[in-house]
This record gives sequence, structure tokens and C-alpha cells, in this order.
Amino acid sequence: MSNWDRFTDTFFNTKVMLKYLPDILSGVVVTIELALLIVVTGLAAGLALALLRILGIRPLNWLIIFIVDLFRSLPPLVVIVLIYFGLPSVNLSPSGFVSTWLSLAFVLMAFSEEIFWAGITSVAKGQWEAARSTGLSFGQTLMNVVLPQAFRLTIPPLTNRTIAITKGTSLGTVVAVTEILGQASSAMSNSYNPSPLMMGAAAYIVLFLPVVVAARWVETRFAWKR
Repeated sequence: MSNWDRFTDTFFNTKVMLKYLPDILSGVVVTIELALLIVVTGLAAGLALALLRILGIRPLNWLIIFIVDLFRSLPPLVVIVLIYFGLPSVNLSPSGFVSTWLSLAFVLMAFSEEIFWAGITSVAKGQWEAARSTGLSFGQTLMNVVLPQAFRLTIPPLTNRTIAITKGTSLGTVVAVTEILGQASSAMSNSYNPSPLMMGAAAYIVLFLPVVVAARWVETRFAWKR
């Protein structure tokens, strides 16, 4: 057997790949479900916190800043472990899936809140004043003047941060979430062959490469024109 044959037999063993393909595909489904939940809840919560900061209630702002800084400082894996193993002590027992979802959603919430807030505060104060002078209410000014500009500014950093955090679904293997990496690792252990892990890597590329390309298009589409 040549070196090339040994390489392909080790990393691209057809029999092993066909045997564990259904497991990898089921992991893809779990990863997609988890990623969608993380993105929707994380971004929605981050935007909500940024909008609450606009109200200018100092104690509330301090609380929001503390929460945001806390989850920006903690590694996502630590948050997952704290939720999964810590909540049972208060009679709450979230599954590994729920623990991973909540943990990464909290982390995305923290980063997206800062990004949204930076976008909102980058809009010149004169635009607020000009809009209010035309008779628009605070809410109308926010929705029709400030947020459209803020969103365009936040798209590049927000898309990059969202992609980075959603790829963290692989951390769910620590709490027995059967996503792509979890299924690939289990298959590799059972088959004594790393071919399932190569399938998992390919699945991540197929899953996230279109997202990266779409994000680049969105950044270009909504970039400020000079």
C-alpha cells in the first residue's frame, strides 16, 4: 500500500463515511436548529438592551453594562458549564441543547448590545434634534431616523461576531449535544478512524461558507457610499 493509499484509507475511508453519514446529517440538523435559535434570540435581546439604554435610566444602564461586560468577559464554555451543572442546584435542569443555546445567546446578546449601542450613539445628536424639530416624537425619530442609519453601521461587525459565536455550537459536545462535532467525535471513537471527523469538517464548510459569502454581500450592499 502506497503512502497515498494509507492517507486516503485513514482520513477518507469510504466505508466508514457511508456508515456514519446519517449520524453526521442528524448532527447538521441539530447544529442548524441551535444556530438559528442563538442568532434570533441573541440579536433580539442585544437590540432590546441597547434600546433600553437610550431611555437614560442610570441604575438600569449600570445593570445592563454589568451584564454585558460579564458575558463578554466569560468564555462561552464556562457559561455552558455554569448553566448545565449549576442550575440543577436551584431545581432547574436544562438539557445540553438548552444550556448551549442559552449560553451562546447570552454571549451574542452581550456583544451585539455593544455593537448596536455604538451604532446608535454614532448618529449625530443634530439629527435627533432636527427630527424632533419637525414634529416627530421620540419613538418616530428613533425608528425612522436613528435606527436605519445605526443598522447600516452595525452590519459588518455584527455579521462577523454572529458567525464567530454560532460556530461555537461545537462547544455543546461538552454537555452531550449531538451536533456535528459531537456526532463526528462519537463516530471516530466507534470506528477507530478519523474519516467521520473529516466529514464533520466538510459539513461545517458547507454550512457556514454560504453564510460567510452572504455576510460579505450584505456588508457590500449596505456599506456607506462615498
